[in-house]
Amino acid sequence: MKVAVVGATGLVGGEMLKVLAERNFPVSELLPVASEKSVGQEIEFLGKKYKVVSMDDAIAARPDVAIFSAGGSVSKEQAPRFAEVGTVVIDNSSAWRMDPTKKLVVPEINAKELTPEDKIIANPNCSTIQMVLALHKLHEAYQIKRVVVSTYQSVTGTGKKAVDQLMAERAGNFDGPRAYAHPIDLNVLPHIDVFGENGYTKEEMKMVNETKKIMSDESIRVTATTVRIPVMGGHSEAVNVEFAKDFDLAEVRSLLEQTEGIEVVDDPANNVYPMPKDAHGKDAVLVGRLRRDESQPNTLNMWVVADNLRKGAATNAVQIAEHMIKLGLLKENTAEAAV
Repeated sequence: MKVAVVGATGLVGGEMLKVLAERNFPVSELLPVASEKSVGQEIEFLGKKYKVVSMDDAIAARPDVAIFSAGGSVSKEQAPRFAEVGTVVIDNSSAWRMDPTKKLVVPEINAKELTPEDKIIANPNCSTIQMVLALHKLHEAYQIKRVVVSTYQSVTGTGKKAVDQLMAERAGNFDGPRAYAHPIDLNVLPHIDVFGENGYTKEEMKMVNETKKIMSDESIRVTATTVRIPVMGGHSEAVNVEFAKDFDLAEVRSLLEQTEGIEVVDDPANNVYPMPKDAHGKDAVLVGRLRRDESQPNTLNMWVVADNLRKGAATNAVQIAEHMIKLGLLKENTAEAAV
């Protein structure tokens, strides 16, 4: 496959290159794409050096698949141009997620919905991916009525500038470039993305709307509070789930253990529970602190942790491409270049 990685010089783009290599994705030719100021810069992939190319040059090369992590405005403008020359686009931004004509895919849940007509496929929000992966088999068994989620999200979700801010503050420098309105070291910010008129942030509403779309169930009620914390290993979530049916806790554990992509880490008596430092560099979503909510019936509490750059972004995108190959939907692009 001829593969373009759009946003190859960013944090998620770098992780995508790493995941493509680790998973032995069939890359015959790599096209790293970034902004004009990065064109000509070299990146390494599987021991070879590749020069960053422009968007126009990448489109002219008609890649089989283009994996985007370059922000919503770039995706809105450029993804259709790739699709026009026959390229399958897997987009990591929020640009296409809620477009009713585009699929929003977590492969373990809904890759079966993909068709040959799907030329632009949306990768969900990082915090949504790990939550729905932990919930989907439980939904099949007990029918989710309502989810209350509070997130504890890594600075890597914001990008390199946020990581630099955290490390500078940790070294005592509060005057450098800032990704956040406030200091992040030794602090907690209940503010991810911009606030909407309803008082919720865009990140919170992404979790509400994307969950319903991925699970194909508009009846699921979701309320979220998303919080940025000074860690780098991954995102953590306290998830409270009310079901229509009662559940057996041992059966919940068994269902989670049988869920592809989930690792149950739950032995609090021995101080064993999911933590970002243990999720870092892993593709698995870690689930623990499984317990009944004793304040009301049919309700479960759990703690869900995942590396937001891996399953929350890069790994999920590459898995979508892998599933498309498996389903016979992603083949060598023989489309003619646009004139």
